Amino acid sequence: MNWLFISFNWYIYLLLTGLIFYPLTKKILKGFRFDFGFPFSKTLAIIFISYLSYVLSSIHLLPFTRASLFLIIGIFIIVNGYIFLKENKKFRFEWRYLLIFIVEEGLFFVALAFWTYVRSQEPSIHSLEKFMDFGFINSILRSRYFPPADMWYTPLPINYYYFGHLTGAVLIKISDVAPQIGYNLILATIFAQGVTETFSFVSNIIFLVSKKIKAIVLFVFGIIGAYLMNLGGNLHTIYVFTTGYPNDKPIPFWKILSGYNPTSYWYPNATRFIPFTIHEFPSYSYVVADLHGHVFDIPFVILTLAILFLLFTSSFSLRAKQSKIVKSKNLFLKSLETLHSLEMRWGVAIFIGFMTSIHYMTNAFDGPIYVLLTTIIFFIIYGPTGEFIVNFMILVMSFLIFSLPFSLHFSPFVSGIGVNCSPQFLINIGRIGPFLFEADKCQRSPFWMLLVLWGFFWLNFILLLVVYKLRRKLSPIQNKVIQFMLILFSFSTFLLIIPEFFYVKDIYPQYFRANTMFKLGYQAFIMMMFASTVTLFAIRNFVKSRLASIILSFTWLFFAFFVTIYPFFSIPSYYGPLDRPPNLRGMDWINGEYPEDFQIINYLNKHVKGQPVILEAQGDSYTDYERISAMTGLPTVAGWWVHEWLWRGSPDVVGKRIPDVETLYESHDIGVTEKLIQKYQIKYVIVSRLERQKYPNLDAEKFPKIGKLIFESSNGLGALYQVNP
Repeated sequence: MNWLFISFNWYIYLLLTGLIFYPLTKKILKGFRFDFGFPFSKTLAIIFISYLSYVLSSIHLLPFTRASLFLIIGIFIIVNGYIFLKENKKFRFEWRYLLIFIVEEGLFFVALAFWTYVRSQEPSIHSLEKFMDFGFINSILRSRYFPPADMWYTPLPINYYYFGHLTGAVLIKISDVAPQIGYNLILATIFAQGVTETFSFVSNIIFLVSKKIKAIVLFVFGIIGAYLMNLGGNLHTIYVFTTGYPNDKPIPFWKILSGYNPTSYWYPNATRFIPFTIHEFPSYSYVVADLHGHVFDIPFVILTLAILFLLFTSSFSLRAKQSKIVKSKNLFLKSLETLHSLEMRWGVAIFIGFMTSIHYMTNAFDGPIYVLLTTIIFFIIYGPTGEFIVNFMILVMSFLIFSLPFSLHFSPFVSGIGVNCSPQFLINIGRIGPFLFEADKCQRSPFWMLLVLWGFFWLNFILLLVVYKLRRKLSPIQNKVIQFMLILFSFSTFLLIIPEFFYVKDIYPQYFRANTMFKLGYQAFIMMMFASTVTLFAIRNFVKSRLASIILSFTWLFFAFFVTIYPFFSIPSYYGPLDRPPNLRGMDWINGEYPEDFQIINYLNKHVKGQPVILEAQGDSYTDYERISAMTGLPTVAGWWVHEWLWRGSPDVVGKRIPDVETLYESHDIGVTEKLIQKYQIKYVIVSRLERQKYPNLDAEKFPKIGKLIFESSNGLGALYQVNP
């Protein structure tokens, strides 16, 4: 029952912050007439509270504490109260809106409870990227001021995009839950945000184009969109009906068709289908439960898409209104109204600039992606005019200014833009500006593989074009909705084409375009899933011919079947039959495998404040090494090698420290050991099972001479020494 109480307590904090920020949400998303964007209020609350705290802590004006966060919430209560009083002078209560809010809040609660229960079946913060993500959150939680310390490379700050992890730490601090439980509740919250925001977005689009539509239709399409966006996969599930293939050697499905054969299907292959690449999507992310930036950014991205949709669909009516104003004979009224119109549009550009900075700080690729998408939409709205240039400049300047607190302490680790399959004469040149021409860097995606991954979306792209061709007479707003979805399809296809010709240079030799395809494809999936849901509605409501509508609907449903069945394989594969007693404690696994380390971690978390440096065994990425620093947020001398190599651009960053860590544990010379302790300002030394395995010549006898034993595990296998007073 304890997990239920903790989860409900967490939910209450989310509910209250969402209610507090609803007036501001309603003002920002006032074009959403169905629900005024109520499900987005929690996301806006998280963004604004986290960002203001981040800025104030970065300039050392306000420490990152629970009291400070409640002070910031108090400020926003005043702001939202003022907006409510100003915007609702003639407020009239309507039961319809209360019912909508209850339904949407109920949907959030159910989604939160559902994924909380799923995670409770295997809550371990273990494997894949979880050490890194939990380490970031713990380091942020220990920070009074920002930037937070890199828990794997003292004394430098984190050189990675961590704003999403900051938002998670904010929720943990506000609700005062244990971080190992908070980790799993954060994931469930992102899932619930994704579900309800998608529901709201789709419902508002449909309500906008068909105000007389039945409520049940809005609900059904909202649920379809929410399910597809957050649980749907791609057409790779067609391999459920085959004999299967070796994970690293995909075979065309039509060569191995065999009928329904679920034992042949391995769900991660849907995200690693094209060799040496990654093409992940939200459903898979939720299942494997790495709290990486692309996951944190899901609700933020949906919010940005909602703003862009409202901008696009309302801008043309706004321009028509402005045209009438310009023709007005009342010069004062004309100038006043024109100024107000410009302020409104510039305000949107500033807010989108703010959101793109949030994307950049959360998942760096996403910042430029949505700057580019916004620029395209600006150009479509304004054309090659001065107004386009002004809005573009406002967008870029806002992006740069709002991301400044992060950028001041972040060194990008991209070393150039590689050209895939460069011709030999360019390889001989090597580099022209930012473009790299590298030998042995040539990978092409077979077209049939691209169709397996993206065929459902490209089919919807074609179907929407057919709908546009066969459409009955549509209102201007209906036309604009279809055009916006076509923009999303077109832009997403452009993102998917990029990795076939270019890649962002990182440290991975064989997987040189994996991250590029991953980051671009992830956003393409989100955008095209929205557009695909709206496509189904357009087929059902905008096509003149009933026969054509039936044929197109059947086509959509046939291919959607493969997309919808993905979670029925992924969730059981990772979490089992979902019949275990619920447990949200993410560190229980370490108590089972390394009980001595579990006790050391608990001791450090309970008794050690701030971020003094610890010494633990150094190991490679994705191993159990660096478990103490990850589980406490205390910085160590040298952490996961490849991760730090990626973040800081050189293998020598950790490589040069590895011999020092080895010397610290194995040297019999106390003088040399003490010099290294002072060099890295180490205060605590861990001597446990993994240290003894890593360093067979470990000299544990010297540490009581240098410092003192302050903790020993009950099984005698783990010891913690304080070596600096």
